Amino acid sequence: MSGLGNQLKTAVLMALLTVIVILIGRALGGSSGMMMAFILALIMNFGSYWFSDKIALRMTQSIPLTREQSPQLFDLVDRLAQNADIPLPRIYLTKSPQPNAFATGRNPAHAVIAVTEGLLSMMNREELEGVIAHEMAHIQNRDILIGTLAAVMAGVITTLAHWAQWALMFGGFGDRDNDGGLAALPLIILGPLAAMIIQMAMSRAREFQADASGAQIAGNAQGLAQALLKLERAAQAIPMQVSPSASHLFIVNPLRKKSLMTLFSTHPPIEERVGRLNAMVIR
Repeated sequence: MSGLGNQLKTAVLMALLTVIVILIGRALGGSSGMMMAFILALIMNFGSYWFSDKIALRMTQSIPLTREQSPQLFDLVDRLAQNADIPLPRIYLTKSPQPNAFATGRNPAHAVIAVTEGLLSMMNREELEGVIAHEMAHIQNRDILIGTLAAVMAGVITTLAHWAQWALMFGGFGDRDNDGGLAALPLIILGPLAAMIIQMAMSRAREFQADASGAQIAGNAQGLAQALLKLERAAQAIPMQVSPSASHLFIVNPLRKKSLMTLFSTHPPIEERVGRLNAMVIR
């Protein structure tokens, strides 16, 4: 997908999530709450754009890596960046034994790829190449901003909804032009769900696209396919301490699957992703 198409997706995402924030703000405090929520949404959208990489790295507690610390990884990233025709991204390390990775940043010139300690220790070279190429594809496709924006705004919506729930329980809906807490109850419940569905729709499309583009960048679809299977198994066996709002940033969901929540996963089924990769012929 073109850069213009992803810019349009970003604008639509900003608009939808901002509307949800504003409506929850109205439920919290009527017109004054709505205005405060609108201001908050503007601040969060501005911050998400200019500081998306810092926000994602802080949420995942990732630290910078140098070439001296991991020369083979840097050589691999350098070669794949040339294949993808993008600037060399900064490399960060997420201190988790679970193998996983994500990319962030507002554009290719300010991009970051973060890998976990588990990824470096558990993947062979072909699998690691496939994972890094997948993250390169997110950068190349210019959709890395969307992931961080969705994570930040989903977190804001969830927090506001929790505040609204407490306000409802303790009679905090006192604004005269507010039509009552009970009328706001469906919004309080459905707001975070709507944010999750928007986040899920954006993330699933991005993952399929990044898988295909990543296989082209690596020149080999099998490395990524093998890595995805290994990553999925490890994610269920090795826990990662990460905010649910940031889980969709990773190449596979770092949180253990739990019953009904798998229906709302931000990632497509691994079996479908692997099947698409196995069907690819790289020329």
